[in-house]
Formats: sequence, C-alpha cells, structure tokens
Amino acid sequence: MESLALTYEMAAVLALLAFTVFLFVSEIVRIDLAAILVMVLLGALSYMPGLDNLADVNNLFSGFSSNAVMSIIAVMIIGAGLDKTGLMSKVAGLILRRGGTTEARIIPIISSVVGVISSFMQNVGAAALFLPVVSRISARTDIPLSRLLMPMGFCAILGGTITMVGSSPLILLNDLLASANDTLPQDQQMQPFGLFSVTPIGLMLVATGVLYFVVFGRWVLPAQRERGSDAGSARSMQTFIETTYGLRADVFEVRVPKGSILIGQTLSDLMVAHHMYILGTSYRGNKVIAPMADTKIEAPARLAVLGLRRVVLEEFAEPYGLEILPSLNVFADDFAATQSGVAEVVIPPGSAVIGQTPIDLRLRQTHGLSLLAIHRGDETLSHVETEDHIATHIGQVPLQAGDTAVVHVQWDRLTRLKSDKDFVVVTSDFPQEELRPHKVGWALAFFAVALALILFTDVRLSLSLLIGAAGMILARVLSIDEAYEAVSWSTVFLLASLIPLGHAVQNTGTADWIANHVLRLLDGWPLWSLQAGLAILATAFTLVMSNVGATVLLVPLAISIAVSAGGDPAVFALTVAISTSNSFLIPTHQVNALIMGPAGYRVIDFVRTGGVMTILFLIVSMLGLTLFF
Repeated sequence: MESLALTYEMAAVLALLAFTVFLFVSEIVRIDLAAILVMVLLGALSYMPGLDNLADVNNLFSGFSSNAVMSIIAVMIIGAGLDKTGLMSKVAGLILRRGGTTEARIIPIISSVVGVISSFMQNVGAAALFLPVVSRISARTDIPLSRLLMPMGFCAILGGTITMVGSSPLILLNDLLASANDTLPQDQQMQPFGLFSVTPIGLMLVATGVLYFVVFGRWVLPAQRERGSDAGSARSMQTFIETTYGLRADVFEVRVPKGSILIGQTLSDLMVAHHMYILGTSYRGNKVIAPMADTKIEAPARLAVLGLRRVVLEEFAEPYGLEILPSLNVFADDFAATQSGVAEVVIPPGSAVIGQTPIDLRLRQTHGLSLLAIHRGDETLSHVETEDHIATHIGQVPLQAGDTAVVHVQWDRLTRLKSDKDFVVVTSDFPQEELRPHKVGWALAFFAVALALILFTDVRLSLSLLIGAAGMILARVLSIDEAYEAVSWSTVFLLASLIPLGHAVQNTGTADWIANHVLRLLDGWPLWSLQAGLAILATAFTLVMSNVGATVLLVPLAISIAVSAGGDPAVFALTVAISTSNSFLIPTHQVNALIMGPAGYRVIDFVRTGGVMTILFLIVSMLGLTLFF
C-alpha cells in the first residue's frame, strides 16, 4: 500500500486534535468554551502561509446551520412541547408504576425503550424526547439524574444499530456499496442489506448496554447530583413542614372499599374528627386534587391523606376497614415534587380576605389551596395533631393580616395566585411553569407529522423536525420564548464548533494519512484481525469527525482491503458502518453532548464509563458479525 506524505496542514490538524483532547480531558475551561476556542484557532491558523486550505474561513461557522445541529434544536423544542402538556410526566409515572423506584429496575426499562425507539428515528431525537421523562423520574425517586441519563444516552446510540435506518452510516451504507459495485467484477458484486439485516447485532449491543449498567452501574456511573434541576429547587412536602413548622406528618394513599361505613360522610367531618388532612380523592377514575370540604365519600375510592402514621392507621384506617397503600399510586404524579408541594402565602394588610375564614373563602375551589396550617406570631394552627401541636379546625379560624398560610398546591395554580393582590406568595423556589394538558392533541399531532416525514418521505431530517417544532409553536403548545428556553445552547455551541475540525480532518487528507498508516501495519494479517483493525479505526475516527465522514472515508478502504485479502467486502463495509456508532469515550457524539449539561457530567466520566462500553461494543459487534455474517 502506497504511503502518503505528511504535509504542514496535516501536522497542524494533528496538533489541533491533540490540543482538543487535552482541553476536554483536563477541563481547564468548560467543554463548550474549549470547542469554541478550537474553532477560532482553526480559523486563525488558516490565514497563515502554507495553511491556506486548513479551513474554509468563509464557511467556518456553517456548523451552526448544519443538519445535525438544526435537528437537535428542533427535537429539543418538540420534547419541550410534549413535556408542556404533561405527557412526559404521565410516561414517567407509567414507568415508575411498572418498574418501581429502584435504580436497578428503572434503568433497564428506560434504556430498552429508548434503544428500540432510536432504531427507527435519530438517536439524538430519542434521547432528547426522553430527557424530560428521565428528569421527572429522577425528581420522584431521588435518584440523581447522573445515574440515569448515561444509560439512556448510551442505549440510544446502541439502538441505532438495530435497523438499517437507525443511524446515518447505516442509511448511507447501501449507497456506498452500489457505488463500489461499479469498480468490482461481476463475481464480487455486493447485495444491498435489508432493513432488518443488522437487527440481531443491534439487539445484542442494546442488551449488552443494559446489562453493563445493571451489573456494573453502581461502580461506573457518576453519583454527583446535578444543579438547577426541578428536584433540587422543589422542596418536598414532608421536609418542609417538618423543619419549618414541626408538623411531623406524611402523605398516605388510602383505599376505601365498597360498602364502607364512610360512604356519605363529608371530608370536613373526617378531617376534624381524626386530626388529618385529605388532599385528594379519586372515584371511578375521576381524580380531584384539593377537593371541597363538603365533598361526600363514595366507594370504591382512593384518598390522599396527610397525617401521622399512628393517627391515620389507628384512628382512621383500622376502625373503618381501610387499607393504607405502601406508597403513592394513583396520586404519585400529583404529589411529585415537580408538580406540586408546600408553599407559604402571607395575608397582606388591606387584603379583602382579612376577617373571613378559609371555609368562607372556599380556598380549595377558587385557588386550589389545601390549607395545612396557619402560622400566626409564634403559634402554628393545624388540622394535624402532633406531639407538639393540638389539632385545630383551621377552616373556621378568621384570617388576620400577617398570617402565613401553609398550603399544599399545584405549582401552576400557585403561579397564577402570584397575580392576586389579596395574597403574597412567599415561596419562590418552585417550577414556575404552566402545564397545558388541553394542548396534548396538538402536540401529538405535530410530533406524528414530524415522525411520518422522517420515516416515509425524503424530506431532510432537520426540516422534518422543524415542521413539527414550528407547528407546536403555532398551535400555542408552547410560546416562542419557551421554545428558545428549551434549547440547550451549550450543546449547540459544542457541536457546531467541532464540525469545522471534523471537516479539516477530512479535507486536508489527515484522515487518509491516519488510515493509510494504520492499514499498512495490518497488511498481511489474518482476515479477522483486519476486520477488527477496521472496527478500531472506525471507532477512533468517529471520535474526532462525523460518523458520516468516517463511513464515507473508510468504507471504500474496507472494501479494497477485503478484496485484496480474500474477504467478504460487504461484511467489511458493514463492520465500518456499525463501528462508527461506537462513540462513548468523549462527549463529541450528539447524544453525549445532549446529556452532559443536565446531568453535570465531566469528560472524565465519559472516559471512565465509556471506556468499558467501547471495549464491550467492539467485542460484541465482532462476535455478532462472525455469527450472523
């Protein structure tokens, strides 16, 4: 094989690659800033004599308008639109009901679902759509987001190998085979791969990823807690009322069976008689949060009850033959920290509610406020009887100026209450967003439109996704400002800034030079070692350039090597196309860049966890290619 000479431009690109890896690993500066610095340095070097072709300075910033970056922006907006309707919260609730609240059970469910979804849509799209779901699950289970996002992201990448439309390299492969056939003799012509030709290998890879995190997750996954999440900002009900007001009580879900003697009694009667608070009711699928005090009990029903376990069990559940569930089920979504919680509302001087009782004001019906306590001076009045407090029927206590009402409320209702001059909302650290469940039909419709365009037409991926995103904005599923806020701009700048470096690696001949020298070392080796060498080379290339670029560059080389060595050129080409999905070591892959910010990952986290996954990928993919091809 003829050797290629190293040029000044190749040397400059190799130096930039080394500098990029150094910045990523050392984390002297933030990773997105490091990518911007590399892009700026690449453009500046292009003005030096002898390096004129290092980069096209007129198109240096074209990465910001690339198909990949625009697709990521669009899919983030689509994901935010689906989340705004509350749909992602329901999906999270379904996963929790099926998988429980332990890391060992949640990870396989999330990872498997995302892996299958990414087999027919872009893996970054599948990861972005499930990002809010995983965030909700993290908030409800108190499992750090950093323990969940990496398994989801890695399996989204692995899922792209299940079908021939799951990743860009596999989509491109048949076209590359057809082009190569023009130069091959008739007896060596390669047949195109079918849609499910790679499915056995892809399923093996996804299963490997799931098992890897289930078995070794406790050791390889980072345990740091992300900052700025809903889980961190929304205080739990129990912690808040215990530390602030000394009301040591819990929320229970109670089942009321048919024929119960409670049927016909009002919530007010029960709350006063048993020193507890009923926060919600559910009867025949009709769930009401903050029901009116005069609501009558029907059965079979579920009640969400706030009170001491001893009181709820001995004075309420046992005498009436009720069952206390081990954990919240029907009400799990409603009392999740991301949806509702405890807040403080002060009655200001001059308020129209002064002198009136909570019953007179119908706080539940008008504002969705379940009054837990009234803090007045050094005294706390509450329905709930504790070791330090005597229960009081606070619904009949006239409100005074300066009273602090401790309430349980849905966050969207609390956001609206901030505009009412008769109340001053003191609590500020809560998710101040308004869900729009009435827009779920529009959100699903435009998501389906985008998905149909991707699967059944030749419309460009980014345009297909932007059609769905623009449709959601026009239908007011979310506003344009909310769409801007949904985009992780650090992710956008990270990817867009690295794209020119990938182009430089390819356009200056640096990629050819690396491939040439590696393949010269493999010349004369057995077929299996040649195939393994191509897999390793493709893995290395996809870390520093686009997987499409690596595929276009290496597939023709792989076919030539196979023909000269007596191997199957189609299998060697498939080896390259699959191996370009082996991108776990550093956050240059779109999925890794997407999850890095929300989970608070560092580059070293990817090196440690992704290093093992990279080796497993190589072993399992080579085994699958040997078994099925």
